[in-house]
Amino acid sequence: MDPLQQFKQAAAEAAVGVVESGMIVGLGTGSTATLAVEALGKRVRDGLQMVGIATSEHTAQQARELGIRISSLAEHAEIDLTIDGADEIQRGTLDLIKGRGGALLREKVVASSSRRLIIIADDSKLVDRLGAHFAVPVEVVQFEWQATERKLKKLGARTTLRTAPNGAPFVTDGGNFIVDCSFGAIEAPASLDQQLNGVVGVVEHGLFLNMTSQAIVAGSEGVKVLLPR
Repeated sequence: MDPLQQFKQAAAEAAVGVVESGMIVGLGTGSTATLAVEALGKRVRDGLQMVGIATSEHTAQQARELGIRISSLAEHAEIDLTIDGADEIQRGTLDLIKGRGGALLREKVVASSSRRLIIIADDSKLVDRLGAHFAVPVEVVQFEWQATERKLKKLGARTTLRTAPNGAPFVTDGGNFIVDCSFGAIEAPASLDQQLNGVVGVVEHGLFLNMTSQAIVAGSEGVKVLLPR
């Protein structure tokens, strides 16, 4: 296992150690979240009693194969904690960019229904300003998506319609497209959040602000637990 994968594994296992029997747990999507689901599967086999709320069809399938019971927010109005990854984590605030895995809408629904959101990552995901390395994924309705893209460009974004491996537009579990919007380093995330929310045709976007309870970040100096300030 390469060092980066080891860091992700260490962060995932540290987060999974917080889960207690009887909990409703939100299960994230992406390479690091996958490691957390695997670790939860091992704990379930060892007797942990828990119910998972998956943020994507891919995660739900993985969880079921590992013996984790999957339910829904229709049955459970509140989630005890969610474990998920992130593309970028802003130092201090622990605000996030998420959505490279294409599940940002469901991830935000689950995160917003959780008492605690624990973000797991290797320390390369820490940035001083969001947008430093990654674009902001924006989920848009398929209908006349080009009109929505034009509105996003007026906000200053350099836009790219996300495509699947076969070259066709990538379609989310919700049946929408994703336009990746590069703004560069974002000076005022809260303002951009409001602007994106006001664009007709936008379903959701990958700025997760004031949602993180703690970030468990692993690197060459070990595993650190960061709290928002």
